[in-house]
Amino acid sequence: MTLNALLLVNLGSPASPQVADVRRYLDEFLMDPYVVDLPWPLRRLLVSLILIKRPEASAHAYSSIWWDEGSPLIVLSRRLQQAMRKHWRHGPVALAMRYGDPSMENALLDLYEQGIRRVTLAPLYPQFADSTTTTVIAQARGLIRQLGLRGMELLVLPPFYAEPEYQQALLASVLPYLEQPYDHLLMSFHGLPERHIRKLVRDRNHDLSATSSHRVRSEVLALCYRSQCLRTAEILAESAGLEKGRWSVSFQSRLGRDKWIEPYTETRLDELAKRGVKRLLVMCPAFVADCIETLEEIGQRGREQFIEAGGEELVLIPCLNDQQVWAMALSRLCERLPEPL
Repeated sequence: MTLNALLLVNLGSPASPQVADVRRYLDEFLMDPYVVDLPWPLRRLLVSLILIKRPEASAHAYSSIWWDEGSPLIVLSRRLQQAMRKHWRHGPVALAMRYGDPSMENALLDLYEQGIRRVTLAPLYPQFADSTTTTVIAQARGLIRQLGLRGMELLVLPPFYAEPEYQQALLASVLPYLEQPYDHLLMSFHGLPERHIRKLVRDRNHDLSATSSHRVRSEVLALCYRSQCLRTAEILAESAGLEKGRWSVSFQSRLGRDKWIEPYTETRLDELAKRGVKRLLVMCPAFVADCIETLEEIGQRGREQFIEAGGEELVLIPCLNDQQVWAMALSRLCERLPEPL
């Protein structure tokens, strides 16, 4: 029997909330050409300018959400890894981050030394983007070549935003909150510069301000992160029986001066409060594990902004994290991948 290891990969985190560690992490993250898609000299100049002030501000944000066990993202990812070992019967379950530790290099080397020659690579991103999914796959394949891991095959989990298993896990995580009194559910996804989508989607008629994904052609949907986010929300809203007008979609975490996909979460929070929404539920379906973008950006700054604008309560719905329903769903998604060519 050929052992098939499962390698879970998420974004990553600084080693600590200290400024030096945050600067090191941000430098690795922002110098990825899939994240800041500029020629190397311009990218190096821009990132160097960002690193003058950004690490100190980010270190303060990380400090506000850091757990005794470490980075919430790393801790929760390790818990998912443990949960997956109960369901993945085909080989070891490993964990890596695209940036920082645990590194993909060490994970692949360790698996290879165990005699593993087949790896199911699971980028933990429901929706597709070059800056998330593509960079993980490219890094894994590049490391296999660079490290001389001869005979190692990769099976890659594709984006799973519309898969029933994922949607059922998402529904199970949100239903307890929908059973309590609330005024509105906001689904806040990570943002993306519009040009990242335009590079992939060559259809000039594709509307990046559309409020629905229903008219998006399948070949465009496969490449458009924004449309996939809308589809994620639409499927969930229908499954949960949400009334029109009681839920909406927005995009957070803008960086720089580029035009990013809209509507912006910070704008939406003000609009909802001024519209009379008092008890707001917020979930972040672009993330499968809670992290600085959910815990600090939404759970702290977003809550403060919403209340200052006239709202009374913002309830952050936890991500899927290490829930058993999610571990079971992820295992099923990975098990049905086709054999490598």
